[in-house]
Amino acid sequence: MKFVVNGSEIEAAPRAGQVLRTLLRENEHFEVKKGCDTGDCGACSVLVDGTPVHSCVYPAHRIEGHEVTTAAGLGTLEHLSPVQQKFVDAAGFQCGFCTAGMVVTATAIAAEADKADADERLTDPAELPRLLKNNLCRCTGYRSIHDAFHGVTNVTEKSTENHTQAPTPRLGEIRRLRPLSGKEMPGEGAASTEDATPGAPAALGQPATLDDFAQHAENPAPSPSVGTSERAPAGARIVTGQERYTLDVAVPGLLHLVVLRSPHAHARIVSIDTAAAENLPGVVAVLTHHDAPEKYFSTARHENRTDDPDDTRVLDSVVRFMGQRVAVVVAESVGIAEEACRLLDVVYEVLPANFNPALATTPGTPLLHADKDAEEARIADPSANLVAAMHGEYGDVAQGLAEADVTVSGTWQTQRISAAALETHASIGWVDDDGRLVLRSSSQVPFLVQKELSRLFDLELDAIRVFTARVGGGFGSKQEIQTEDLVALAVLKTGRPVQYEMTRTDELTVVPCRHPMAVSVTLGASSTGRLTAFAVKVLSDTGAYGNHGPGVMYHSCSESISLYNSPNKRVDAEAVYTNNMPSGAFRGYGLGQVIFAVESAMDDLAIRLGMNPFELRRLNAVGPNDPLVITHVEGDDLSFGGSYGLDQCLDLAERALTTGNGVEAPTGAEWRIGEGMAASMIATIPPRGHFAEASITLSPLGEYTLNVGTSEFGNGTTTVHAQLAATALNTTADRITVRQSDTDLVPYDTGAFGSAGTVVAGKASLAAAAALAGRLCEVAESLTGVAAGEWMLDSHGLTTGTRSLSLAELATATATLPGAEATPETVAQPSTVVFNDAPEGEPFEGAVAVVESTPTGITATGSHAGDHRSICFNVQAFRVAVNTLTGDIRILQSIQAADAGFVINPEQCRGQIEGGVAQGIGTSMYEELKIGPDGTVKTRVFRNYHLPQMADLPPTEVYFTSTADDLGPYGAKSMSEAPFNPVAPALANAVRNAVGIRPYELPLSRDRVWRMLQG
Repeated sequence: MKFVVNGSEIEAAPRAGQVLRTLLRENEHFEVKKGCDTGDCGACSVLVDGTPVHSCVYPAHRIEGHEVTTAAGLGTLEHLSPVQQKFVDAAGFQCGFCTAGMVVTATAIAAEADKADADERLTDPAELPRLLKNNLCRCTGYRSIHDAFHGVTNVTEKSTENHTQAPTPRLGEIRRLRPLSGKEMPGEGAASTEDATPGAPAALGQPATLDDFAQHAENPAPSPSVGTSERAPAGARIVTGQERYTLDVAVPGLLHLVVLRSPHAHARIVSIDTAAAENLPGVVAVLTHHDAPEKYFSTARHENRTDDPDDTRVLDSVVRFMGQRVAVVVAESVGIAEEACRLLDVVYEVLPANFNPALATTPGTPLLHADKDAEEARIADPSANLVAAMHGEYGDVAQGLAEADVTVSGTWQTQRISAAALETHASIGWVDDDGRLVLRSSSQVPFLVQKELSRLFDLELDAIRVFTARVGGGFGSKQEIQTEDLVALAVLKTGRPVQYEMTRTDELTVVPCRHPMAVSVTLGASSTGRLTAFAVKVLSDTGAYGNHGPGVMYHSCSESISLYNSPNKRVDAEAVYTNNMPSGAFRGYGLGQVIFAVESAMDDLAIRLGMNPFELRRLNAVGPNDPLVITHVEGDDLSFGGSYGLDQCLDLAERALTTGNGVEAPTGAEWRIGEGMAASMIATIPPRGHFAEASITLSPLGEYTLNVGTSEFGNGTTTVHAQLAATALNTTADRITVRQSDTDLVPYDTGAFGSAGTVVAGKASLAAAAALAGRLCEVAESLTGVAAGEWMLDSHGLTTGTRSLSLAELATATATLPGAEATPETVAQPSTVVFNDAPEGEPFEGAVAVVESTPTGITATGSHAGDHRSICFNVQAFRVAVNTLTGDIRILQSIQAADAGFVINPEQCRGQIEGGVAQGIGTSMYEELKIGPDGTVKTRVFRNYHLPQMADLPPTEVYFTSTADDLGPYGAKSMSEAPFNPVAPALANAVRNAVGIRPYELPLSRDRVWRMLQG
């Protein structure tokens, strides 16, 4: 049959049952995405004869004789359509995976409005949510998308000619090792990088201030890039659908992998008969546990792999949850592989199972990992299903409760949540011309994946390449190995390219979810409101495997407890195995669950004391001169970073709530109005080291290329890193080409998690760019004799008085610096620059940059170890209306005040906060993975999960404090995970304030609230 796509005729023969989405992608229209394949999310939206349809449910055979328009057909990269331009101008995307479909729908709405002259839908804010009900976005919270529809411009496009001065660079105190001029600095011996050790500051020589060295190293006339809302470099590609995600590539000879999953929650595989499946035409391989490595590992990825228990195999002879991998079929098509899976004959020995975490450690409960050695597997007690435990006390809680005038206590329950990133987990693998294993993966941690695959398959590290394209959302769920190990196994077995794409049902039923927790809190306080006792008990269900189990448990009991001063604290926390689906990393990494309980208890305490909840936090919150105490005083690696923003957050949120927003409450006796708030604190970097390197090269053509290891998945790192480098080089971000997340092409990075993209990787990028700027000035001095400090760097090169040197001239200069010896490889001797940003009097910590000149240009490589961490604060407030007859909650006002430090890109940071609040509202009111009594996940499609639509979310007022961090680049703090954490308790506290009954369970769905009101 024939049909037209974007003006070009296509002839194709669709398969029986094929849908338009897959037909278009088979013809390399990769702008058409898969988010659900059930018609729920709109990522696949196209126009058929001008009418928007979900191509994932549109039968392919019906397209004959019709015209299809995709996002790529609406405009080009050079000439965007009006709607596409509005999305770019409004920054109406983050990860961008939903955007092509969103733009298609928006175009249809605009066209309809143009036809119906009197139609006011585009100008009526109340109508837009209805019109966009079939297009979902997980990242933004929809405000920027709403702005795009209404032509609001939120971002700027800076050019070389129109920039103005930016804030003073903040890299901290700078010490130089091995002087760039080849001479020693006053008071400095023959220093080397080994001198940069704690306890030996004298060896580093005399410290130079920013005025002394960074005058030319970081630019004497900064560009305005940092602190401005510059548009994302990928904006045009995203709105036209031309930005490539994981599977947006045509691979000749590609095979497809499908997994047979367990129908039992706990069973031993007795046998697998693969003969019928192997004999099916088109099947290339059938793989079972007999074909897989016998090594244990964890799907979770951290810099220190020992942070997680080794309790998992690629394919195991024992299955421990419903849906676990049993076998793998690799075939010429997905359909053939699925048919072959149905031909596999598996005999199981069904084993007893336990789904109740409260019974996990009880004697007689079925054991999941009793066959493993506790020390070798790093499991606290395999004989009791105990993954990890934390028991400790600071002071005497019993005494503190006895002394209290008021006590409150309760137990709060949080539910399972899916990360629900619109791009599902996926990988493509192949063997390259050098015989190396190559994986293109939707990963937040490509370097950590590379290291673990090397260990699993006994391959040298450099025999594996892992890289990512743009990733369609993560939220922690892609800090895992979910597809890469199977693809690697299949490629190594078959020698052919293999693709594995998870379905949305896979994402909801087998991909690790947020840890459900039961959290008990007991607080004691004096009559004046001072805490006298603070006790927390946590039971975390890690599911069948312990990936992220220990880390989430420990982190959940960290800043949630150290936020408040109390002379007596106690924590009893356990993470346990059950035969439920595995839990894993999720935004907040456990803090959200415990903060929900702690902040609810604090609200109850305020009510008992008759005290303003804001005042109760002000009275008890940790201050900049207080120790950070859990059941012990936190180590020296965590500090306030020279700034403190909680007081401002509380003031901003309270003032906004008092002022109101003019939204009228619904009328009627059934409605009750309430206000609520909650506070949270989070460290800006994960503990135990988070390493990042970045390099920037000035090529002989005078072009800058920045290489960074961190992945882009809507976190905005590409934009921020370009802005940081542009500022240090006194140019504009559009002059910086960013390459990222490829173990072959860019320097090492632990990964894009823990909000480290700006404060760790960004610091490395800034250090590299600053050092390069300094080297350029010294090259100019060596060429002309004019002192380095006399030169002014700009987008075109260096100038001083009437003299100038272009960037190309500087990059290709062959003169050697004084004291350096020229070789064919090196034009100038490598030098090291150290940026020490540790607080005064503390051990050395900071970024290091190494600069070298070669015939291919000048390259500076920066690195940062993330081993000194600071703190940021967030306060959320709500005004709500609750219908006592139906349980319906309407949010009338949503407010978040954020201690973000210096905001590198205000629009982008605002979007991160709005997205975090939106995700918090979704998990507080709607989202829940429901599990049946036999361990079956009942929530299998988006329409039954209730990912928030535009109609579900109010606008959130975002307020930034006036703070600047000593450690972050230019004073920035991390702000990706933090906004999510205080949302659920603030909403629950507002509901409590409205109806006088305390909610103890999430989500606060209409039926649950109704039952609560009925007693």
